[in-house]
Amino acid sequence: MKPLLHFIFASLLLATLAACSKQPDHDHAASPTVAARKHEHRAPHGGTAIVLGAEVYHLELVLDAPAGKLTAYVLDGEMENFIRVPAPSFEIVATVGGEKRPLAFRAVVNPATGETVGDTSQFDAQADWLKTTPAFDAVLSALTIKGTAFTAVAFNFPKGNERE
Repeated sequence: MKPLLHFIFASLLLATLAACSKQPDHDHAASPTVAARKHEHRAPHGGTAIVLGAEVYHLELVLDAPAGKLTAYVLDGEMENFIRVPAPSFEIVATVGGEKRPLAFRAVVNPATGETVGDTSQFDAQADWLKTTPAFDAVLSALTIKGTAFTAVAFNFPKGNERE
């Protein structure tokens, strides 16, 4: 019986090794359809991704038009983790109909996550014109994240600023 068990074990081991050493059926690096896709991240709240720096961080902007509210989330470069910042507020200046309209984003306190003013990843801005303006060009005036200052970051809402 032992020789039969050794044969079965050896056969299974060889089959496993052969399967592990197989070349993939599809080489993603060589595929023109995969290579042609642009690098992009999925905003966790379905909002607009604003790239900060060389994709070191992101802002995600989510519009609640009926409430006239724009929420900003500070996220890492892959848009997977929230990044808390010490800023109590920051400003984005939107251009609507040729007119500059500042949006003051204020830190959101969240007892569920322990976030406080001075240690949060979420900010809200309120403006009545957001209720009727689904698109605009804007500039993030300044925001410091983990010691790196991001200033004069231009983008379009809702397109964002990610380049192809």
